[in-house]
Amino acid sequence: MTDGSKKHAVSHIQRKLIPAYIFLIIVSFISVFPLYWMFTAATNTSLEVAQGKIWFGTYLLENYKNLTAQQDLWQAMGNSFFYAIVQTVATLLVCSLAGFGFELYHDKGKDRLFGILLLAMMVPQVATLIPLFTMVSRLKLLNTVWAFIIPGIATPFMIMMFRQNSRNFPIDTMEASRIDGLSEIGIFFRMYFPMMKSTYAAAAVITFMNSWNAYMWPRTVMKGNSVQTMPMLIANMSNGYAVDYGMLMLGVLFCSLPTIIVFFVLQKQFAEGITGSVK
Repeated sequence: MTDGSKKHAVSHIQRKLIPAYIFLIIVSFISVFPLYWMFTAATNTSLEVAQGKIWFGTYLLENYKNLTAQQDLWQAMGNSFFYAIVQTVATLLVCSLAGFGFELYHDKGKDRLFGILLLAMMVPQVATLIPLFTMVSRLKLLNTVWAFIIPGIATPFMIMMFRQNSRNFPIDTMEASRIDGLSEIGIFFRMYFPMMKSTYAAAAVITFMNSWNAYMWPRTVMKGNSVQTMPMLIANMSNGYAVDYGMLMLGVLFCSLPTIIVFFVLQKQFAEGITGSVK
């Protein structure tokens, strides 16, 4: 094939791909537009937001002053960070230990128990709300960080995720570590943990986002401004008779930024962990 025919073939393929590129550009714009509108709305007045203004304004500082004057923004941010970080660390430790044990020490009894855990994934959260509230109330944990964290530490999905990815953990490495005198706990922390970093990153992103965005359960067991989280603060802002949409969108922006940053920082590891990569 001559150079001319090659160029002609390449240009023909490129022309055929133009509709696909146009479609992808349109879909990308539709996907990104709500995020863009959130940023612009935070800089406009309530009236401008209600009128549908989509350009950046000059009211950002005023919205921030109104937000901090009417709501305990930084208290809610601190609470959300604390609850999300503690729950993420506890969930990663408990669920990874469970997944490690289910896959690498499995027997018929453990397989039956894991099947029951998978069935638990089919139960909707609202069906467990009243029993969980009753248990937390009897333990006198209402309005405490433990009421928020404990019910979400061991989730069937996270255990399943760690168990599935543990299948890629090399058994030869485990047996060699035992020969060298390493204990089972030592194998977990010194061999399993470093090799499953991608899985831990993916699980951390999912758990942090779920914990940060949680609303129904924290709203049920935690009352008062001193313990409220960012989703609870946003809900309080939108429940008034006259909603300041500029201030509300600034609050939504503050609520969204941490999860956006966490995802973009760990997106590569998240993709590797979801596909079950082991290093």
